[in-house]
Amino acid sequence: MAQSVNLKPFYLVLAVVAVAGAWFIVGARSGPPTVTLVPASVGTEFDGHTIGSDSALVEIIEYADFQCPACATFAILTGEDVRRNLVQTGRVRWSFRDFPLPSHPKAPLAHLSAACAGEQGRFWEMHDQLFFNQGKWVRDRREHRLFESYAQAIGLDMDAYAECIADQRHIERISAAKESGVKLGVGSTPSFIIGGRLVAGSISYSTLLEMVEEAEAAAAR
Repeated sequence: MAQSVNLKPFYLVLAVVAVAGAWFIVGARSGPPTVTLVPASVGTEFDGHTIGSDSALVEIIEYADFQCPACATFAILTGEDVRRNLVQTGRVRWSFRDFPLPSHPKAPLAHLSAACAGEQGRFWEMHDQLFFNQGKWVRDRREHRLFESYAQAIGLDMDAYAECIADQRHIERISAAKESGVKLGVGSTPSFIIGGRLVAGSISYSTLLEMVEEAEAAAAR
């Protein structure tokens, strides 16, 4: 008489393997995109994300890194005063240019997320989300999920955003912005060019205002 065999352990192992495989597949599909900066192609240029009047006497170019703590400090403590008192009044034309540092591994994806938001006219909204929430996403292992939540919070078309991230079509433009800063002598973030003068490091609103007034006086001569 043949001896019966208990197949429950066998099927249990198969079930465990199947579940593990399913989690592996889901994890692979939802894993963070790998974003690596590449040198900009010849002819690729980007003047930055700009706000303010074209007739403003003073132009300020900010080179910043979304993972840079000092850049976040400037955005949080000074950014709103700059926009309200200098940009919206027509005194200053402000340009943000990407300058992700090699020491900040999460910066390229953050800059790409902002660029993809800019594609839908929401760069500055994403700019604020990234800087005001910097302490959270820098520590999180799934920062791409947080970036998606920020994109949703500011009202982006999520399918278009996801496609933009997957295509990474703004990577060369981000590199071009950084390369323009290197040519101007930028080596750290934040750095500002105010009326043609390079200033490195986060500065207070009062200091910035003094420099704007000096640049206005020089432009009016």
